[in-house]
Amino acid sequence: MKQTLIAATVLVAVTGAAVLPTAAEAKIRCDGPWQIVQGNKISTPYCGDNYLAQVARGYGSNVSARAIRENPSTKREICQWIGHDPKVQDICAGLRNDDGGRGGRN
Repeated sequence: MKQTLIAATVLVAVTGAAVLPTAAEAKIRCDGPWQIVQGNKISTPYCGDNYLAQVARGYGSNVSARAIRENPSTKREICQWIGHDPKVQDICAGLRNDDGGRGGRN
């Protein structure tokens, strides 16, 4: 481990560039419900859950994205409450009682 650290330090000193990504570079970037990957927007559960929590907070909830990601019941409850909102209908598909037979309970 010490040799690796020394080698990386020498490489940075010689090239003037860091080899390892910074925390900001390694962080997942979302634009609403979309994840930005190499400049493209793709649908991912991570960003969808973040966006669902954001929209729910706009309705007065204090739910966190982490709570939605870690507890399917919490996600279902939030979708039952605000899943009618066009901003989150795709995220909540299959999690509402009135979802037109797309997997929700009747």
